[in-house]
Amino acid sequence: MAGGNKRSSSDPAQIGALVGARLRRIRKDRGLTLRALADRTGLSIGFLSQVERGISTIGLTALGGVAKAQDCALTDLYGPADEGYGGTVVPLPTHFTLARADSAVTQYVSGQQTYRMLSQRGRDLVLEPMVVHIAPGGAREESYGHAGEEFAYVLSGELLYEVDGVENRLYPGDSVHLRSSVPHSLYNDTDQVTTVVSVVTPRLY
Repeated sequence: MAGGNKRSSSDPAQIGALVGARLRRIRKDRGLTLRALADRTGLSIGFLSQVERGISTIGLTALGGVAKAQDCALTDLYGPADEGYGGTVVPLPTHFTLARADSAVTQYVSGQQTYRMLSQRGRDLVLEPMVVHIAPGGAREESYGHAGEEFAYVLSGELLYEVDGVENRLYPGDSVHLRSSVPHSLYNDTDQVTTVVSVVTPRLY
């Protein structure tokens, strides 16, 4: 079943600056201070300020939490649905979706990470399956807790996955499964791209 959207590739730094500027505009439109947003999300004022200015990167789950705290959709931070997209959207049943290998898909870039969504929207489905490519280097993200669960399985490369202050190095075939309310972050400290299959709840968009 074809469907969904595909975002054209862009420079991650430009995308980060664009997303940060939209975050700042939405926050100001809602009359929120950085302190109020920090209280709602559990992220520090300094980190949120750096994200808004495009200085620091933020993972997609944390970004989704920031969007929810401002009562907006994750897609609002990446522009209109028809901006840089192609493909055909087909109405889907509530109980299942089917995505073919050659289907158009939604992709998001956030910092060093590129997220390729693996399923279409199904109204009553709660899992968000993704393939995540994590480029080496970049700023290390602030640990963050949020509602739901998170699972990651390493396909290639290595990954530092910090859970509740403890660093765990994951290799191909390793996986981690946690309650997302526990502060966590991930980082690629190698010189190669790391690829993981990740499943999170609740859905991000």
